[in-house]
Amino acid sequence: MSLSASLSASSSARRRPPASLLVRRRRRVGVLLVIPALALVGLLIAYPIAQAVYYSFTNWDGLSTQWVGPSAWTQAFHNPTMWTALKNNAELLLSVPFALGIPLLVAVMLHQRVAGWKIFRSIYFLPTAISWVVIGLVAEHFFAYSGTLNSLLSDVGLGAVHTNMLGQENEALIALGITFIFSMIGTNTMLFLTGLATLDPSLEEAARIDGAGAWRIFRHITLPHLSRFIQLAFVMTVISAFSALFSLIFVMTGGGPGYSTTTMEFLVYQTGFNQSQFGTAALYGIILFVITALVGIVQLRLIGAKES
Repeated sequence: MSLSASLSASSSARRRPPASLLVRRRRRVGVLLVIPALALVGLLIAYPIAQAVYYSFTNWDGLSTQWVGPSAWTQAFHNPTMWTALKNNAELLLSVPFALGIPLLVAVMLHQRVAGWKIFRSIYFLPTAISWVVIGLVAEHFFAYSGTLNSLLSDVGLGAVHTNMLGQENEALIALGITFIFSMIGTNTMLFLTGLATLDPSLEEAARIDGAGAWRIFRHITLPHLSRFIQLAFVMTVISAFSALFSLIFVMTGGGPGYSTTTMEFLVYQTGFNQSQFGTAALYGIILFVITALVGIVQLRLIGAKES
């Protein structure tokens, strides 16, 4: 009996492939499963980026392509319009603290269910329920000279301070920043509410028993708990300030007056579709891509360094 068992065990051992062969087979299967995804990424992302890099060295007008070389980049960096667009992007970053602070306040009020919390819930949800194009159209009517803002000023006896914010170079960007803040309220509020939902209520209750007020609870319990969510919202909002304002600009100002509200992403559109300089537009797109990627990488590295 033991002899037959040993013979069976030895034969099964001979039939079983070595462990290294099994590992190699699993790796091959894994590679085969990943290849379609890599091919799709290459087709939809890598190839367009490589093509844009190539076109950035040409004067492609949509019909014919002529190689220009590095001089195309030299001319772009000597273009004052590009620097104006970058300056506008930088100034729009001043709206980021408000695009984080207001949603944080709304989220805390909703979490604590203060008086009127249902009204605030409707306010924060509104920007997420409608597209940015609609928000831009409403904002365009609100800030127009004959729009809602000036009507409200007249109703309270301040008709003398009527302003045409969208028609003034030094005010149009402010109106755009305010609209951007409103557009980000819904997304950031939902993100903060997600974080507050994971907060242990017993911590707040223990703090109240110890005599802590609302401010101390917020500062020492709520805010530290939301730190990761605030960091994520910060990264998303900064990237949006660089690459998600096209709809608002298109319907509110068209990049004007002058170039006072033209950002890098809108400059790509203007250069390509209004001036038929698709090669230069590709160049601006590459610059915007690099800036956005660097901003995201640096911020994520800083977040990782703080956590470590």
